[in-house]
Amino acid sequence: MLFQLYSEHAVMQIIGWVLVFCGLIAMNEIGRRTKQGGMVVFVIIPTILTVYFILAHLGMFGGANNPTVAYMDGWFHYFKLYAADIGCVGFMMIKYKWGIGKEKWFKWFPWFIVAANIMIANVSDMESALAAYSITGDFSGAWWASSEGVFIYGGWWNIVNALAGMINIFCMTGCINLLTSNDKNKSDMLWPDMTIWFIVAYDLWNFEYTYLNLPTHTWYCGVALLLAPTFANALWNKGAWIQNRANTLAIWCMWAQVVPGFQLSSKFAAALPSVYGGATANGITAMDLYEKAIALYNAGAGKTAEAGEIISQMGITADPRAQGVVAMLAIAANVICIAVIIKRSIEMGKNPYSNDVFAGTKDYEEAMARAEVA
Repeated sequence: MLFQLYSEHAVMQIIGWVLVFCGLIAMNEIGRRTKQGGMVVFVIIPTILTVYFILAHLGMFGGANNPTVAYMDGWFHYFKLYAADIGCVGFMMIKYKWGIGKEKWFKWFPWFIVAANIMIANVSDMESALAAYSITGDFSGAWWASSEGVFIYGGWWNIVNALAGMINIFCMTGCINLLTSNDKNKSDMLWPDMTIWFIVAYDLWNFEYTYLNLPTHTWYCGVALLLAPTFANALWNKGAWIQNRANTLAIWCMWAQVVPGFQLSSKFAAALPSVYGGATANGITAMDLYEKAIALYNAGAGKTAEAGEIISQMGITADPRAQGVVAMLAIAANVICIAVIIKRSIEMGKNPYSNDVFAGTKDYEEAMARAEVA
């Protein structure tokens, strides 16, 4: 199993997952369907939250005991929130043709922001692999504690997934053929050439990234968060996957930043991955792991053998089998995807990044059918 869903808390964990999945879809619909909804969700709310974060750091709203300051104060969490939100605003500029959103050169923005986010994740994967190497002298696997308060079991699987992420960047084709949907409210920015080939390759890679580097969060940010935009794209919002992905990511980051206890200590606390072997059976929760990991990191010993000693004392036995299997699936999916792109681009005699290589496929044509005619 990927997750330890066998305790008395399993029903509440599943209910929590459903709530997150449905909540993300609902908030995405509010944000995407109208200009007013988009402004509220991706401009006004983040602005209010920025003021809240600053004031919390200045001692208001509980100061050091504020949930955001206490549990989500790492640079990575803020980076993901604002990077995702900048993407959402940029996509709105393109679909509504606001300001530079009308310019042809700005259509490279989605590729750039997605590529930058993938590269940040690749660096994180390599950090984990090198942390393990610094402890054991090889990539067979070792525990270390990150600045996010997470015990991570780094190893060769991180290197494989980072390679999958590098390939995934070049699986984004038809980068400047971005269109607006033809409905009354011009609800969506469409990227027709971003078909099921890329979506599956990306989802496998990104799930593995969260599974490896944010394991105590991945029940939500690696499963519910990834499936929400994919579900919408499959059933009613064809061609707008990247917009849905950015929207739901920003929405989740805002929620997790303000209410971190939801996935750490509430009755809906995230199910733990199988790498924490025996944790659930021993009654260990995500919050227990967080407290031990952040204390070790703050002591300056996050990347030392002490992490493994603490894990052992907690009665946890590392089980990285699922990590390795998913890493191999992720790189296989991305290799297949890039191979298909190379084959189709050669057959068409076209640059796959400035041209559409999936024209004629079902996904592509369904997306184009929704596009506004120039």
